[in-house]
Amino acid sequence: MTTDPVKFAYWVPNVSGGLVISNIEQRTSWDIDYNRKLAQIAEAAGFDYALSQIRFTAGYGADNQHEPVAFSHALLAATEKLKVIAALLPGPWNPAVAAKQIATISQLTNGRIAINVVSGWFRGEFYAIGEPWLDHDERYRRSEEFIRALRGIWGQDDFTFKGDFYRFNNYTMKPKPADPQPEIFQGGSSRAARDMAARVSDWYFTNGNTPEGLAAQVDDIRGKADAEGRRVKVGVNAFAIARETEAEAREVLAEIIDNANPDAVKGFAHEVKNAGKASPEGEGNWAKSTLEDLVQYNDGFRSNLIGTPDQIAQRIIALKDAGADLILLGFLHFQEEVEFFGKHVIPLVRQLEAAREQQVAAE
Repeated sequence: MTTDPVKFAYWVPNVSGGLVISNIEQRTSWDIDYNRKLAQIAEAAGFDYALSQIRFTAGYGADNQHEPVAFSHALLAATEKLKVIAALLPGPWNPAVAAKQIATISQLTNGRIAINVVSGWFRGEFYAIGEPWLDHDERYRRSEEFIRALRGIWGQDDFTFKGDFYRFNNYTMKPKPADPQPEIFQGGSSRAARDMAARVSDWYFTNGNTPEGLAAQVDDIRGKADAEGRRVKVGVNAFAIARETEAEAREVLAEIIDNANPDAVKGFAHEVKNAGKASPEGEGNWAKSTLEDLVQYNDGFRSNLIGTPDQIAQRIIALKDAGADLILLGFLHFQEEVEFFGKHVIPLVRQLEAAREQQVAAE
């Protein structure tokens, strides 16, 4: 377990439809005015990061999608401390273009931009935009080259790289990003994802999980990172339903699932078989997800941050004990629930962390 305070991030709703595939009311908007205000609320509430999503086509309730890099820059312009993580997808993005985009935003925002390198997602999107769809492990090989290219462009002059997917010949880009280089996040739960993170990424995002399930992934990835002389931080997805009573929170969860759009959930389930279940070992994201899990895109219900603020704070500490450095949160009604979470949950987490530190010091 890290002794640093656990960090908090939220999913930016730059995609319509909210964070659950359900017909339940979601007082969440994908437009820029809503999101600017949300970013300011999150910053004041004690959130450290926001993660902008990447979608190219409509589907599964997401009829509209704002591009994440441009949208992230708009949120950074509306805030002062919040870091924003822009999702990038190798294939559609060339690392030279991505490096230039992110370096410029880094310079303009005093280094508050980070990236999340997405290796898979939907095969149908790649087909729609004319991009080749690679086999599972090949997607992670390409993503690793993408990250190595970014780090080289950002850190060197006359950068030369001879990979299977990308080539650079004495390339110098200026200005470089603000120091330190932008943090690089990645998602995944498969063997290829974990091995890639151990070699090249700063952060490893995994789908929602129990503390026991998370601990197994953390032990694996950190053991491999140690062998590389590296330290990889871990973020876990969670969908939070914080209410005055546990019964009230559980009623909200039941209502979300009861109002789920079954055709959309099944369509999503079919698509993500091209992700986790396509890995050679069958252990990637969504490989073991039930249909109820998939009502929330990234298995957020499985982290069980559903209940009273005190219960949720205790469960966050359990995830931290399992190795989580960051909790990536989704909500039903983002503005009011992010504010509530910051007022009622984060202070309890900080109290529990402080008590733990005092206990360790006394021992």
